[in-house]
Amino acid sequence: MTQDAEIDALVRARIRGLRIAKGWSLDELAARCYLSPSTLSRIETGHRRIGLDQLTAIARALGASIDQLVEEAGDEVVIKPHHQPERGITTWVLSHDPGQQGMTVARLRITQPASRDPGALKVHPGRDWFTVLSGTVELVLGDRLVVVDAGQAAAFSTMVPHTFGARGGPAEVIAILDHDGERMHLDA
Repeated sequence: MTQDAEIDALVRARIRGLRIAKGWSLDELAARCYLSPSTLSRIETGHRRIGLDQLTAIARALGASIDQLVEEAGDEVVIKPHHQPERGITTWVLSHDPGQQGMTVARLRITQPASRDPGALKVHPGRDWFTVLSGTVELVLGDRLVVVDAGQAAAFSTMVPHTFGARGGPAEVIAILDHDGERMHLDA
């Protein structure tokens, strides 16, 4: 099977899978994307080529983007950690939506306390959000120290100089970072 045929089959399977996951019949999806049920059936079964205009309408009706329908399935099942011993951080990138407006979800294990050195404070456009899974995190926001315990979350403007670290032992967090936050906190 050629790569184009594999992607074509993947797109068709995703369309059918999303339709079934929503509990919709062919008739229901067809009505939502202004196609006939027979056309949609032939698209799903591979008996008709998918036009870009049809793919756009189907994706919109399913609440998906064209990118989500056509992206190749990644071979990565196991997410390997990225260790930064000098920073005391181990990172697992759980999801990554590249691009200026994309968001990245990452799990971080933090072992070092937050630096109080003004040079360690970062500023970038946007907002950061994290929730503490275990341990306690010190969040330095300008001249404020905010303590975030397990089960709590923090959200803040990243235009305020900031950094974070563990307090009293290792801490683990799930963070949602925009493009600039990913660049500043994960790529450093």
